[in-house]
Amino acid sequence: MKKQIFAALLPALAVSAAHAQTSVTLYGLIDAGLMYTNNVARSGSHGSLFQATSGEINGSRFGLRGAEDLGGGLKALFVLENGFNVQNGKLGQDNRLFGRQAYVGLSAEQYGTITLGRQYDFMTDFVAPLTGVAGTFGDTGFAHVFDNDNYEHSVRFNNSIKYTSLVYSGFKFGGMYAFSNNQNFALNRAYSVGIAYSNGPLNVAAAYLQVNGSNSTTNTSGALDPAESQSNGVGGFQLGTDVQRTAAMSINYAIGPALVGFTYSHSQYQGTASFGSNNGTARFDNYELNGKYSLTPAFTLGASYTYTDGHVTNTTTFGNDPKWNQVNLQAVYAFSKRTDVYAEGMYQHATGHGYVAVINGAGGASSSANQVVGTVGMRTRF
Repeated sequence: MKKQIFAALLPALAVSAAHAQTSVTLYGLIDAGLMYTNNVARSGSHGSLFQATSGEINGSRFGLRGAEDLGGGLKALFVLENGFNVQNGKLGQDNRLFGRQAYVGLSAEQYGTITLGRQYDFMTDFVAPLTGVAGTFGDTGFAHVFDNDNYEHSVRFNNSIKYTSLVYSGFKFGGMYAFSNNQNFALNRAYSVGIAYSNGPLNVAAAYLQVNGSNSTTNTSGALDPAESQSNGVGGFQLGTDVQRTAAMSINYAIGPALVGFTYSHSQYQGTASFGSNNGTARFDNYELNGKYSLTPAFTLGASYTYTDGHVTNTTTFGNDPKWNQVNLQAVYAFSKRTDVYAEGMYQHATGHGYVAVINGAGGASSSANQVVGTVGMRTRF
């Protein structure tokens, strides 16, 4: 009788053992709030705007993350991550089901991780987390003008293969290539490399990103969807170009309950139709100082200042040398590890003929050189 019972249990035990080697996690974040913007230009008029927001700091999302132990230090892994608007339930990222991330790959204990699919570049992975645009900081509203350096990951990269190394004496590195999926190999492709170093309170990172043909109308199945990539241009400016090059570095240092940091990025857009130019160029140099201070384990204050120095050629409508100054303040109170409330204030001033202030996530560009945004919200994670 005992033998019969044991034999009957063997299949169940085998299934249980197999499941023990595989994990699938459902996770997500919901960010909802209320925002006031003092000046938004729309349809030939302008005025203040009150609005309900979704993802003012962190984009609302849910996803599935899984891993399977293949033995010998090798694992299969995947991520499927959806973005959505909590205020109306609509899909984000140009109406994609898994618009934030969708990839599968292998991770080896001796060599690192290689993944394939729709993914982030190394500006997002290595450099942005050390800035005020980090997902653990101000993110959306603190982004540099037009998110010209992709710190706020306005675009993700389709058709990409990506390698991230193990950590060697505090260093890690990686590379990504996103295919054009076109007979013209260089039409709508992208590549990125990055390196990071961490040692106690010190963190340093640098990365490079190049995108070719993001303004393509003949190859919409490449690294970028033009409808998504050109949405970088807030307030009607479109930054999709023949060639985009961005190089950046970040550093931050923890001193007790305080964290201070600096980041610099340089972005070049060649063959852009933005700013009233005809096949012109646009250049942005972004300088940011940021800091956070934990008054208590639950209450954190943060601030950042960004100076963006621009230069535009072949423009027929605007000046050649725009400048933007932006100051950001933030307070976050955590009820628990999963749920918090926040308050933010952003002020931006633009200089240069024809240029206006345009704070990321504000609902539109200002009709003048100045814009002020104030928002309160709540986030919960699962």
